[in-house]
Amino acid sequence: MLKNIQEWVILLSIFAVVSLAANWIGYDVMPLSALPGMVILVIICLLGLIIQKALPYKIPSVAYIAIIGIVVSMPWMPGSDIIVEWTTEVQLLALTTPILAYAGIAIGRSWTDFVKLGWRTIVVAVFVLLGTFIGSALIAEVVLRFQGII
Repeated sequence: MLKNIQEWVILLSIFAVVSLAANWIGYDVMPLSALPGMVILVIICLLGLIIQKALPYKIPSVAYIAIIGIVVSMPWMPGSDIIVEWTTEVQLLALTTPILAYAGIAIGRSWTDFVKLGWRTIVVAVFVLLGTFIGSALIAEVVLRFQGII
């Protein structure tokens, strides 16, 4: 368990540094002002990962992370005002940059597993992505026309 925690801390630290850089470059938020919020997010993620390994239930760690994040940001929780204030400095899209990069690397490292899925998976993925894009574009078109923006 200690080895897992060490690996998680290293991974989350790399994630935090890249996210702070993306936050700075993309949203002009200085890393020092976003650092307290990032530390809080890393601690929440680490707690969720530890709880997932410690408890015998087969619940994904993301569920524990979400529950912890919700609980510590509830208005009745002591210190929630500070936690919310600090974490608002970290932009959501700045967090997605390293997540998507890591996902791309993970897929790239396991091409053999990806190839085992077969060509049908690629066709389905293409249609899913195309459908999502076209659906999003249609919804955006309808909403923007309804609002009179276009």
